[in-house]
Formats: sequence, C-alpha cells, structure tokens
Amino acid sequence: MSEVKLRLDARKRGAFYIEEEGKQVGEMVIGVSETALTVYHTEVDENMSGKGLAKLMLDEMVDYARKHELQVVPLCEYVHVQFKRHPEEYQDVWKK
Repeated sequence: MSEVKLRLDARKRGAFYIEEEGKQVGEMVIGVSETALTVYHTEVDENMSGKGLAKLMLDEMVDYARKHELQVVPLCEYVHVQFKRHPEEYQDVWKK
C-alpha cells in the first residue's frame, strides 16, 4: 500500500505526496495557516490513475486537519467535489 508523506517549508507551504519506486506519483498541494489548511491542487500520475491515490492523500490531509484543529479550504476541484458528495464525513473540517 502506498504511503502518503508530507513536506512543508518554513512558511508552511508544501504538499502531501506519494512516491512509488523513488518517483512521485501523486501530489496534493497545500498551505497551512494558524486556523486553516488550504488545498490548491491534487494530481496523480496518469499511469497510476484509478488506484485510489487521490483518496489516500485526501484522507491523510483530513486527518492532519483534524489533529491540528484546522478548517479546510478546498480550492482544489477534487477536494471540493468530495466534500460536496460526502458532507457528513467532512462537515467538521470543511470551511464553507
């Protein structure tokens, strides 16, 4: 199973990402502030499409937001669609 990792710079900008065989195959670009986690973009390598990697990164991002008591601002279309499809699952972290 693919492991989701997080990298953040000193300004708390970065991404959740997945690597397979030393190559990045998925990325969810984020920014973190005092109260919010903004998701800008999610992308999965087209060769890895359909394997649930975007959902893995989504779950990891939501777990991180909950642990750090952050509200998620879903500027990314993928995250916004998932939040709209499953509002009960994400209502505690969704900043509308």
